[in-house]
Amino acid sequence: MSDGDYKIGQDNVRRFGLDFHNPVFTVSALVILIFTLVTIMFPAFSKEMLDGAKLWSINNFDWLFISSGNIFVIFCLLLIILPVGKIRLGGDDAKTEFSTKSWFAMLFAAGMGIGLMYWSVAEPVAYYTAWWHTPLNVEARTAEAKELAMAATMFHWGLHPWAIYAVVGLSLAFFVYSKKLPFTIRSVFYPIFKERIWGWTGHIIDILAIFATIFGLATSLGLGSQQISAGLHFLFGIDSGVGTQIMIISFITLIAVTSVVRGLEGGVKVLSNFNIILAVILVLFIIIVGPTLNILTGVGTILSDYASNILALSNPVGREDSDWYHGWTVFYWAWWIAWSPFVGMFIARISKGRTVREFLIAVLVIPTLVTSLWMSTFGLTALDQVIGNVGELANGISDKSLAMFQMLENLPLSSITSVLAIILITIFFVTSSDSGSLVVDSITAGGKLDAPISQRIFWAITEGLVAIALLYAGGTEALSALQAGSIATALPFTVILLLMCYSLYIALHAELKK
Repeated sequence: MSDGDYKIGQDNVRRFGLDFHNPVFTVSALVILIFTLVTIMFPAFSKEMLDGAKLWSINNFDWLFISSGNIFVIFCLLLIILPVGKIRLGGDDAKTEFSTKSWFAMLFAAGMGIGLMYWSVAEPVAYYTAWWHTPLNVEARTAEAKELAMAATMFHWGLHPWAIYAVVGLSLAFFVYSKKLPFTIRSVFYPIFKERIWGWTGHIIDILAIFATIFGLATSLGLGSQQISAGLHFLFGIDSGVGTQIMIISFITLIAVTSVVRGLEGGVKVLSNFNIILAVILVLFIIIVGPTLNILTGVGTILSDYASNILALSNPVGREDSDWYHGWTVFYWAWWIAWSPFVGMFIARISKGRTVREFLIAVLVIPTLVTSLWMSTFGLTALDQVIGNVGELANGISDKSLAMFQMLENLPLSSITSVLAIILITIFFVTSSDSGSLVVDSITAGGKLDAPISQRIFWAITEGLVAIALLYAGGTEALSALQAGSIATALPFTVILLLMCYSLYIALHAELKK
């Protein structure tokens, strides 16, 4: 595809003054607000509909979620080794806008912060003790169960999710910085749909991206509020029910609004850098006072077990552990896909001047290695307590939201580290919310990065409202409602991501031949 073809697209944008974005904002805002209102007014009916959508999506399209995840990993690894890896995002003379340290801090904080805090203890312990089945049907509380517990946890937080993010991030960065198209999802599909991306074809793509983003974020915000309320109850005896969780979401949404008004430099960047420092302090403390040798040697063991089990865990057919596979892996893949417009666009926005190879190695490989250290620190410390019959976790998972605090309770200075954990979760909560608001704002503004502040505030508040609605509808089974929202909205966007791979390859191949 020649530069002349893209010039047509750029002229079209200028000709219409980016007015094409209006239907995207109107339709997506109305649908999401109506959903929120109906969910709050009719919680029982809404929960039934959400659960039905979740079961239908899982039972009919589990193979699509898992197969697509595998395709994204293979696609990204191929781009690293192929000649297109040397292409620089923004052209040969493009300069980076952020230091490598700030770049990595922002992408990691936005990509997985709340989830890692929530699941890094609960997930390995759940697999080892068969709280909700075991991966590959291994016998619970055995040496094999310990190996699979950590391998399966890494499988859910390693290459696959970051490959999903990388596909969206790289695609946007290339078409925005190298081809000068608007900063919105529809731009990625110019090689396939040409001028139709300025019409309803593009509108539908952007609207689906907004739905996926809002519900993916709502899931994370809901989980974050559950863990913060559990921590407050654990430390101070404060009620941890849905009412408290809704108050937490409301309060932190206000903080997120303040941050989103300050923008990328004054808000997200500052908070992300600060949170990474806190995370490093917490990890180092646990390594020092916990089972130090097991943690340090565990990183290599976890990566080895992850590599040896990845094929079996990523197999989409003939599974005998379908309950575990549907309840965990399919949900995770849908969650990552729902998050991908948000994280991908955010990563793209901060990645100008990187080469394709540099981008993919940083976004795909480095977070996987860091995650292995994180999981070794928290997961193995928790499993050591379970195996040694120490503390509440020895009895298995009683409350997922409490698992991290129960692990910290058996280490020195538990009150201080628990408060630190709550602060970490809170800031991850804020950075996820305001990063998502900036991204959704860009999509609904037709790719503008300087849309009105009032529009950013609207989306920050809307994300909180959707999370509140899902928690309210789910009641005591809030996690099920949160999962249902992610899975249902991720299904159509999975197809869009597969098309995105094809579109990106066409464009990169043409760029290389110039």
